[in-house]
Amino acid sequence: MGIQIRKTGLQIETTLIEGGKAAAVPLKLFSAYAVVNNPWAGRGFVEDLKPEIHAGAPVLGELLTKMIIDAVGSGDAVEAYGKSAVVGLDGEIEHASALIHTLRFGNFYRQAVGAKSYLAFCNTRGPANAPIMIPLMDKNDEGRRSHYLTIQTSIPDAPAADEIVVALGASVGGRPHHRIGDRYQDLKDLGQDVANPAGV
Repeated sequence: MGIQIRKTGLQIETTLIEGGKAAAVPLKLFSAYAVVNNPWAGRGFVEDLKPEIHAGAPVLGELLTKMIIDAVGSGDAVEAYGKSAVVGLDGEIEHASALIHTLRFGNFYRQAVGAKSYLAFCNTRGPANAPIMIPLMDKNDEGRRSHYLTIQTSIPDAPAADEIVVALGASVGGRPHHRIGDRYQDLKDLGQDVANPAGV
C-alpha cells in the first residue's frame, strides 16, 4: 500500500512579547503537517523499507514544502527550518525516520529555501495528540544560536495507531531578545575549532 494522506494542517504563531518585553521584530513560526497511513503497519517486521520510502517521501516533501512556502511568502524569507515525524503506536521509530531521513524528502525543502545546513529533526512514537516537536536551526549557519528554536504542536486525532504524522517547520526571525552569543565565540574562548569543538 502506498502513502494515503488523511489530512493536512498549517499553523502560524507570532510572538509579539517575550519576557515581558516587546519584540523589536515579531518572531513568526510556521508548521505544516500531513497525517498519513503507515504503509508498514500490520505487516510484521519489514526488512526493506525502500519501496515505500521512494513512493511516499517525495510526495510528502513536495506537499509540505509548498504549504510552508505559500504561508511564508517565499523561500528566501525562511531563516530557520526543521522536520519531524511521529509514528503511531503500531509502528516503529524506524517508520517515522524512514519518511523524513531521505534526500527524497528533505531536498524539496532545502532547494526551496536555498539552504546549506542539515535539517534539524525529531522522530518519535506516540498516540493521538502526542507532542509534535520540530527543532529549527538557521538554514545556512549551524552555529547561529538565535535561531535554535522548537515548534511544539499536536493533533487531537493523530497519529492513529496505524498512522504517521510528518511535519516541516520554519521561522522568520530568531528568538526575541536573544543574548547568549554564538558557538563561534565559545570555540574562540576555548581555543577549539569548528571541526573539533570538544577538542578530542
